[in-house]
Amino acid sequence: MDFIQTVIWALVALGVLVAFHEAGHFLVARLCGVKVLRFSIGFGRRLLSRYDRHGTEFTVSAIPLGGYVKMLDEREGPVPAEELDQAFNRKSVWARIAIAAAGPLANFLLAILLFWGVFMGGTAGPVPIVEEVEPGSIAARAGLEAEQEIIAVDGEPTPTWQALNWRLANRLGDTGTIDFTVRYPDSELEYHSSVDIERWLAGREIPDPLAEIGLTLWTPSVTLTLSRVTEGSAAERAGLRAGDAVLATDGQSFDTWEDWTEYVRTRAGQSMQVEVERDGERLLLAVTPEAVTLESGEEIGRIGVLPVVETWPEERVRTYHYSFAGAALKGLQETWDKTKFTLSSLKKLIFGDLSTKNLSGPITIAKVAGTSAEAGWQSFLSLLALLSISLGVLNLLPIPVLDGGHLLYYGIEAIKGSPVSERVQMIGLQVGMILVLGIMGLALYNDILRL
Repeated sequence: MDFIQTVIWALVALGVLVAFHEAGHFLVARLCGVKVLRFSIGFGRRLLSRYDRHGTEFTVSAIPLGGYVKMLDEREGPVPAEELDQAFNRKSVWARIAIAAAGPLANFLLAILLFWGVFMGGTAGPVPIVEEVEPGSIAARAGLEAEQEIIAVDGEPTPTWQALNWRLANRLGDTGTIDFTVRYPDSELEYHSSVDIERWLAGREIPDPLAEIGLTLWTPSVTLTLSRVTEGSAAERAGLRAGDAVLATDGQSFDTWEDWTEYVRTRAGQSMQVEVERDGERLLLAVTPEAVTLESGEEIGRIGVLPVVETWPEERVRTYHYSFAGAALKGLQETWDKTKFTLSSLKKLIFGDLSTKNLSGPITIAKVAGTSAEAGWQSFLSLLALLSISLGVLNLLPIPVLDGGHLLYYGIEAIKGSPVSERVQMIGLQVGMILVLGIMGLALYNDILRL
């Protein structure tokens, strides 16, 4: 069932992104007087099809990995004399530039709208307060200490965990210094420190910036009291119930939930004596963890329980509410920031400051889409916005077969006053196909390795 849901959400995400992108080309082509023959979501055999009053065929095709808008064009076949004025190739270079640019621009517009929707619903995030600093880490060298709140990185505010992660992610692969601004609880005094980095995490696959600088941020404590016992689990069969407080296991007491679960993980198939307190009474129950094999091949023990987690104090969570206009402005700013981040990341990939292992293909995107949908509508819309920005940026790259390649040719034509020769365009097409297929192949290879 999880696989089916993942596929469904992936198709929804891809369908929305492709539909918006192609709608950009379609609408501007119509405005410029170009006859559109077909608007297709997907490639290959047509599954659904209908025509509008202008003679445009709208289709959904079998291979859901993109889409296209087919326009009337003398280079692709004979055009009736009475329709020559509607042919794409007969339009001015500026009209063709507008049509080619409309697809990526539609993706940026979609991102703004999606972020606007997210911010209209309000946002909240935990305050980044240091709980622990790993000795010898970047955070330790910067002089960060427990209980400090990180209020800015490189002069940019970091009011929440997410903002802190994004600021650190912007520094991946960089050489230079990272500047931190912090303050202590109940104090308005700000302290500044910096630490040197050199090609920070340049070769790391899917780096975790927050963990890599050596910080553990404060979270509410997780108790050794059970909040839930899964139906049909080893814990339920042994008689454990929600509300039971774990006192000891095999005569050994544990200070944290993490320590106890680690003990359970190492006891697959082995009976344990778990002492709990229930309604003021002490009970000793025999529990045998079920053996579960992870994707990595490691076998662990699992009994099927969840802990009681203390609630977040109000002062350690920041909540934001926006007006209609405020959410729109915030959506525009967020789209601009994420576009800059995407361009910076591409530059770092090209120059080797980031590992190509960070490239992800359709399998990873599908998994992330499914996970974000489970996390809630705001998470899913945020992912869609990020994917839309990525699609817009990638399509603007000056690679033939992409919109950016067409824009490059049309730009040259606008400057020199005549089209780029067909021979040059054909060579560019072949080179572009090799580049695009190579990138797609590498991304898919990374996906398979992660599986």
